[in-house]
Amino acid sequence: MNSIEDYKAFLTKVSEEAGIPAFKPSEDGLVSMRVDDAYNVNFQFVEATGKVLCFIEVMELPPDASKAVYRDLLVGGLFGKDTAGGYFSLEPETETVVYSYFFDLETAANDIEEFIHTIEKILQLCDLWTERIKGDMSADGDEKTSDPSETPLGHAIFRA
Repeated sequence: MNSIEDYKAFLTKVSEEAGIPAFKPSEDGLVSMRVDDAYNVNFQFVEATGKVLCFIEVMELPPDASKAVYRDLLVGGLFGKDTAGGYFSLEPETETVVYSYFFDLETAANDIEEFIHTIEKILQLCDLWTERIKGDMSADGDEKTSDPSETPLGHAIFRA
């Protein structure tokens, strides 16, 4: 299962299961949507590998973000700490924190409910990191970092 047609069929099943009628890809396989007025969630099919890249624009950092913010993001990116198998990057022009995660298309297509559940967990992880980053910024130069497990968040994003 490595073709764009397979990917489009998969997205149709996800759309039906999640009740999201606008879940349609562009010609090159990109799907973008706004979730809870908080995140831009994007899916891009990578035909050469049979993977689906999910990337989420988490938040834009202010120009005066503390070292603690960058340190936490670097540790998350380099060592996978508190990232659930994904990774963070920083878009250089806007200073937007982006979380990325790869799905195997064939595996995801075999269990649509698990795919949706995983996306919901990823969005909860983004909630935790948003709070963590805000905590790092409010530390105002303090070397203290926040603990993402201290923030009780949760929501079913893909359920209509």
